[in-house]
Amino acid sequence: MSDPCSFSSFSSCLTKHLNLLLHVDFDRHVIRGKVQLTVEALEDRFSVLTLDTRDLSVSSVTVNQQPAGFTLGSKHSFKGTPLEITLPSHLSRGQQVIVEVAYETSPSASALQWLTPEQTAGKKQPYLFSQCQAHHCRSMVPCQDTPSIKHTYYAQVSVPKDLVAVMSAVRDGQEVDPQDSGRIIYRFRQPVAMPSYLIAIVVGALESREIGPRSRVWSEKEFVDKAAFEFAETETMLKTAEDLAGPYVWGQYDILVLPPSFPYGGMENPCLTFATPTLLAGDRSLSGVIAHEISHSWTGNLVTNRTWEHFWLNEGHTVYLERMIGRCMEGEMFRQFKARGGWKDLQDSVNTFGADNPLTNLVPSLQEVDPDDAFSSVPYEKGFALLYHLEELLGGPEVFMGFIKSYIQRFAYSSVSTDDWKNYLFFYFKDKVDVLNKVDWNAWMFTPGMPPVQPQYDSTLADACIALSQRWIKATEQDLCGFSESEVKNLSSHQVIEFLSLLLQEEPLPLTHVKKMQDVYNLNASTNSEIRFRWLRLCVRSKWEEAVPLALKMATQQGRMKFTRPLFREVFTFEKYREEAVRVFVAHRAAMHPVTSGLVGKDLKVDASGH
Repeated sequence: MSDPCSFSSFSSCLTKHLNLLLHVDFDRHVIRGKVQLTVEALEDRFSVLTLDTRDLSVSSVTVNQQPAGFTLGSKHSFKGTPLEITLPSHLSRGQQVIVEVAYETSPSASALQWLTPEQTAGKKQPYLFSQCQAHHCRSMVPCQDTPSIKHTYYAQVSVPKDLVAVMSAVRDGQEVDPQDSGRIIYRFRQPVAMPSYLIAIVVGALESREIGPRSRVWSEKEFVDKAAFEFAETETMLKTAEDLAGPYVWGQYDILVLPPSFPYGGMENPCLTFATPTLLAGDRSLSGVIAHEISHSWTGNLVTNRTWEHFWLNEGHTVYLERMIGRCMEGEMFRQFKARGGWKDLQDSVNTFGADNPLTNLVPSLQEVDPDDAFSSVPYEKGFALLYHLEELLGGPEVFMGFIKSYIQRFAYSSVSTDDWKNYLFFYFKDKVDVLNKVDWNAWMFTPGMPPVQPQYDSTLADACIALSQRWIKATEQDLCGFSESEVKNLSSHQVIEFLSLLLQEEPLPLTHVKKMQDVYNLNASTNSEIRFRWLRLCVRSKWEEAVPLALKMATQQGRMKFTRPLFREVFTFEKYREEAVRVFVAHRAAMHPVTSGLVGKDLKVDASGH
């Protein structure tokens, strides 16, 4: 068995535990580290251990405290550099050794973003955060960087005494650094085995507030009270998820609100979900992101995709569970409404990639494909659509949720492939195999483009959005005076998002129409980032020049890729402002997360030198 995104073979040996000693150096933007890996041989006469690294400088390696020879192989464009360690003596199957690697990260490590004080809310202290999914942990820790291997970890992190460190683990105390009284060592333990991509670290001027019996919210003090208020429903969601999926095994469930440059809506790091500050808009649309990250505690963190080719097992099931939580809390109509919106997101992704692009397969081949380039809503929404289709075929939500809960129990603490999932599905529904055999598995799994079946979602909550969008599309100049503020006032924020999404699927509206829409609805005043993002795209698409600076401002004031990439692309497509889009990107690139700047650079056809 191997993983196309990793150099480390998981058929010859397994990492069981990591012990991390990290020294965070804000002056040089590096982490100096020692990692001790407990490695177990899976075959006899095992003698060479290969670890994943990326831009690490390795100073020494020992095996059971004896010096060991090591070589770094040649560098691969996105997989990094294999570190080959020759063991002093052969191991037999089942034997374990402790391999210690002393190393330092590069200032440009792809997992780490170092923020200057100016890039934080408080403006006084620097900040560091990591993002290891999918294959970036190797730039922070030499390891078997594949989701097929799960291990526990313990960490000790030395940071300047004015800063606080948190990790994707349970806090285990702190002490003054014996080497330097100006620093504190924070300790963490993660007793539940998990894949390397879930190792996470944040260091900054952090504060926390308790928001539930097992939850705290962490952020800079500027955001902490607002975040505590916004995430007040966390325990209710956790309990709802436990009723659906089984006990929560990770102990603590904390939420960390990051600075604006964090590239994702959320990241399901165990014990410490990362969340974008774009959620702090004073509306309930954030509950979907938190329900999603909570759901990952079961699908993703407890049962994990074996390689990134099976990413839909993480994301499709998590979207399914997230929408089941929404069903419990808001009702079935709400779940149907969200499912409809998801189908549109899938259409957008398929259109962006092209309907015959193999990256729109539910199970793509990632041979020589950078997993960051493959990231899209396909695994989320094509995955959800398949699970929803199966739910309809097999007896409805209660019946199918029974399967999901059983699947989680069966594969808890392990990593699975699509075949494992499918075999268990056939085993669980052995009395309905004739139904399962009628599913066009090849079309769902291995064929690009939209799924072979479009589920018929209930349109009750969407009808008002559809009717209003159609009125705007068909309106003549004379009809424009017939619109009124109450049309949008009567919609929920979810419905306003849907209304704008529907308009974005059509030909651009005439400029007179979007100007009238602003007069009547005053959408420029919206602080809900999901609404603002769609509204600004709509304006730029209709060539409203006053919206261009607003769109570029939103694209650079936060770095959530879901917003930043389409906003830049939209301005870039507006011929008159193409150079302005490039200029603004080049001016802001240094402050962006490395993954974001790399992908926006590709979108705008700008190379690393800025041309």
